[in-house]
Amino acid sequence: MDNIENYWDTISTLTITYGTKIVTALITLLIGLWVVKKISSIFRKAMIKRDIDESLRPFLSSLVGALLKVMLVITVAGMLGIQMTSFVAILGAAGLAVGLALQGSLSNFAGGILILILKPFKVGDYIDANGVSGTVREIQIFYTYITTVQNQEVVVPNAVLSNGTLTNYSFHNNRRLDMTFGIGYTDDIDKAKAIILDIVNSDENVLKDPEPIIFLSSLGDSSVNFNLRAWSTNAHYWDVVNSLNEKVKKRFDAEGVGIPFPQMDIHLHKD
Repeated sequence: MDNIENYWDTISTLTITYGTKIVTALITLLIGLWVVKKISSIFRKAMIKRDIDESLRPFLSSLVGALLKVMLVITVAGMLGIQMTSFVAILGAAGLAVGLALQGSLSNFAGGILILILKPFKVGDYIDANGVSGTVREIQIFYTYITTVQNQEVVVPNAVLSNGTLTNYSFHNNRRLDMTFGIGYTDDIDKAKAIILDIVNSDENVLKDPEPIIFLSSLGDSSVNFNLRAWSTNAHYWDVVNSLNEKVKKRFDAEGVGIPFPQMDIHLHKD
């Protein structure tokens, strides 16, 4: 009987001692998560107020949130009576194991840091990388989010973007158009050239400096081909391309300049 009473006394003591610690630690964890969320929100607003680069905001916000959560976990572990030396050793071993298992994620993390430091692109730029073309919507710790012209969301690992070939169409303010127009062999090349130049020079979205250039580039199988090189701003690039194609076609039709299509002459020989 005495053994049973001692047993229940021991259980009661342990329950009171560790139960209190567990409840306290749990409350601290819940409150701590709420505080971390608030601090992260305040940090984001502070970055917006100080006009921090838009590309850096999601990355820094995620990083600060992760660090605060790690500190919270260490604090809660200390409240439970776990020795910090042992806990840090466990975290170190776990970190090594996780690091080996998540080498790709660590590469993405390093890639994200390189992107934000070297800035090959930023939020809002139109890029082409790893077979994906679109506007950069957000740069996070591990991934970059790109919105395509079809309004599709593509998630690209940062390691791919930092180590591969990338084309940034928005890096410079202006962009050159390279367009080809073909006319028939029987048409007047000087007249066609004058029509194209007149259309280009009258387009307000085509830059006058550098000056547009048009030249006869090749004698094709069924057409005489002109190359046009002109400049526009990034914002008006596609507007200019679409507008010039339409205007040249209409002027050629109105002034009797033919736009040929591939043709083939077939000769039949009777034995």
